[in-house]
Amino acid sequence: MLVLDGRRPRNCFAPHSHGFFGQDGKSPAEIVGEATAQLAAYPTARIMTSEAHAAERVDGRFVVTYGDACTASAERLILATGMRDELSPLAGLDERWGVSMLHCPYCRLRGRGSAPRRAGDASAVDAMFVPDWGPTTWFTQSIVEPSTEEAALLDARRVTIERTRVRVIEVLGDAPRISGLRLEDGRIVAIDVLFVGRAAHASGRRARARARLRDRQRSDGADHSRGRMEADERAPSVFAAGDAATAWTNATFASAAGVAVGVAAYRSLVFGL
Repeated sequence: MLVLDGRRPRNCFAPHSHGFFGQDGKSPAEIVGEATAQLAAYPTARIMTSEAHAAERVDGRFVVTYGDACTASAERLILATGMRDELSPLAGLDERWGVSMLHCPYCRLRGRGSAPRRAGDASAVDAMFVPDWGPTTWFTQSIVEPSTEEAALLDARRVTIERTRVRVIEVLGDAPRISGLRLEDGRIVAIDVLFVGRAAHASGRRARARARLRDRQRSDGADHSRGRMEADERAPSVFAAGDAATAWTNATFASAAGVAVGVAAYRSLVFGL
């Protein structure tokens, strides 16, 4: 078994990880390090710090190109590329991402020592979750407007709605801290943590957004509901697991999906599926 790990996990910017049972409070690097050491103890496992560039099916096997034009051949292919966040163009976001600018309160905030006084997000639904960590302001950026039902729910959750656009981030001290947001009308709203909307894509080396699979004979059909792509009835299969294969992007779900896909791939080898 060959594992290609590019060592660029989505949560590498976070100092601690939460929501992964048995690993609470550990850094992402520590979790990956322990998992790598445990896997490396098995003599049949080979782990390479590298990323796959492409995969082709040749004579019933998959040939994967990785690293500096290296190749490996296998009967089964498991894609666990993870996700990459496409951040908004808000100035100052890059150097604060994962510390004072986040997209999820559940896995990052507990144990940080202070709850946010204010928080913002591009989604009314997401804004309703944040008040459990402190007083919350939803910055709509003049892009969205809550429905009557959403406005009532936000009011019940004591979420302040701020419709004036954010102009710049005010910083007290050096990054990655944040102290406030300056609005276009000159007002400053004090905050400790900012939640931002972001787009997410499957990770990859070239475009960082997609895994490429080519077939020299015919295009593969995809069954994304099972996280698996079927080449044809006779050919080896490609399996997908983790954040890139589900909307539930969470370390626990990703780990469970890895187990399920591992079992499915093994059974396909045993029974010649």
